[in-house]
Amino acid sequence: MTTYKICLLPGDGIGPEIIAEGVKVLDAVGAKHGVGFEYEEALIGGIAIDETGTALPEQTLDVAKAADAVLLAAVGGYKWDTTDPTKPRPEQGLLGIRKGLGLYTNLRPVQIFGALSQASTLKPEVIDGVDMMIVRELTGGLYFGARERFYDEAGAGVDGACGQRAYDTLEYREYEIERIARQAFEIARKRRGKVSSVDKANVLETSRLWREIVHAVHDADYADVELEDILVDNCAMQLINRPADFDVVVTENMFGDILSDEAAQITGSLGMLASASLGDATALYEPSHGSAPDIAGKGVANPLAQILSVEMMLRYSFDMSQAADDVRRAITHVLDEGWRTGDIADACTAPERKVGTAMMGDLVVRSL
Repeated sequence: MTTYKICLLPGDGIGPEIIAEGVKVLDAVGAKHGVGFEYEEALIGGIAIDETGTALPEQTLDVAKAADAVLLAAVGGYKWDTTDPTKPRPEQGLLGIRKGLGLYTNLRPVQIFGALSQASTLKPEVIDGVDMMIVRELTGGLYFGARERFYDEAGAGVDGACGQRAYDTLEYREYEIERIARQAFEIARKRRGKVSSVDKANVLETSRLWREIVHAVHDADYADVELEDILVDNCAMQLINRPADFDVVVTENMFGDILSDEAAQITGSLGMLASASLGDATALYEPSHGSAPDIAGKGVANPLAQILSVEMMLRYSFDMSQAADDVRRAITHVLDEGWRTGDIADACTAPERKVGTAMMGDLVVRSL
């Protein structure tokens, strides 16, 4: 029997609750399809800061590198919020593991489950047919550029004293843009054959380089794929105005971070949006939502984005497309039956069909 090693990173907030449901589904998939899954848990984020003083202990990175895939839940929380640049933040763990594993491609599918079409704040006719893949560059840009905060006489405050000054560096290299562009075009070839490349080429030099490289890759090897350029501010508007027109959206790190959360609202809940971070070795899978510390420990969090991250793991890391399809069908069946966690419930949800985290996981397993 084939056995896969999975590094589990529960993290903070609702993380431990939802990752337990992901494991529950993986075990059910293993029993159904005759494969084994071995798990090793490690620290990341705020809990890692509390226990080790750093958001990404070296041991965690070692466990992740030795695994066949990494399943992460969520990091962060009010407890560790700080603007002090000398103090560790949970998000540094997330950025660090992406860099450490060489995960330069983030995939965020945005699809509408028919049973949840009313959960979106957009009109049904606007979201009808929405099925896009956001391809975000993950290891370059502002999040990884040089940064500093210091005092400067020229930045004097209202009291006349020296004021603070800060900068963050936005930088991209040609090879970083080329490899993410190729990923996007390859994905588009397997979908509807259209790539929307998002930049700010009317202002930023990095975006002008981005546009040049994307076009060079397209013209050389992917002329069969339709390519459009769209400025990031316009894209933010068009994602709400005409979301069904998008197929594959490719963009740099910060733009992708913002736009993918905006696109999540199209589905009605961040609790329904999964993601995959891919590179040349071990891949990482996680929900796109945060740690939701306000509901942590209450057993009410929606685990479906975590379970959909399991679906992506099965598809991209283990080449188990049939098992992945089984998971998606099971989720669809549960939703079609009217089962809801609080974030996706509405006035029409029957009280007896409103369930918590563990029960939603049980229902998916039952449908499997």
